[in-house]
Amino acid sequence: MSSDGDGGPANPEQGDKTDGPVRDIVDRLEDCSQADTVALDDLVKAFGTASFVSTMMVPALLVVSPLSGIPFFSSVCGLTIALIAAQMLFKRTHLYLPAALTRRTIEGDKLRPGLKKMRGFADFLDRHTHKGRLRRLVGNGGRIVPQLLCLVAGLSMPLLELVPFSSSILGLSVLSSSIALLTRDGAFVLVGLAIMAGAAAVPIYVF
Repeated sequence: MSSDGDGGPANPEQGDKTDGPVRDIVDRLEDCSQADTVALDDLVKAFGTASFVSTMMVPALLVVSPLSGIPFFSSVCGLTIALIAAQMLFKRTHLYLPAALTRRTIEGDKLRPGLKKMRGFADFLDRHTHKGRLRRLVGNGGRIVPQLLCLVAGLSMPLLELVPFSSSILGLSVLSSSIALLTRDGAFVLVGLAIMAGAAAVPIYVF
């Protein structure tokens, strides 16, 4: 597979699968979920170690799905997001994730229903992306903003594990920032920032 850097995934799926970048990622995850047991390492390998943005969208999508209700699932996704974002900030060319994270597994029959529910949401996001909007926020100097946003959101997920809905909201923020980098649509950086502000309000409301 070719490297996507901050670009879109290569080789879009054929047939009834759409060619939008977010839906393409969901489709690839569904392909992986056909196994009885799926490890995080399997999901990462589906995109390649040079595909930082696409790979970061994997835990973001999963934590937005109903799977976020599984104990400690959000923490694993958050730490994965934070590690990927940190390596993007340091401009690494190939992704590294520790075995303590990549060997985590989930049963395929638990993964598949959540991913099916994400199809429509992925299509919605793809329909509303427009390359070139607010390009300064995703240019060579501006992309540090969504990368930092993803880092902060990922690190916050383990801390807010017990706060209802907080991990899913943070996952949406990461997803929006990733879409901004993937599609060069800076408007999604602002969406990610707004969602992050909403996530910060959740623990204040709860406690």
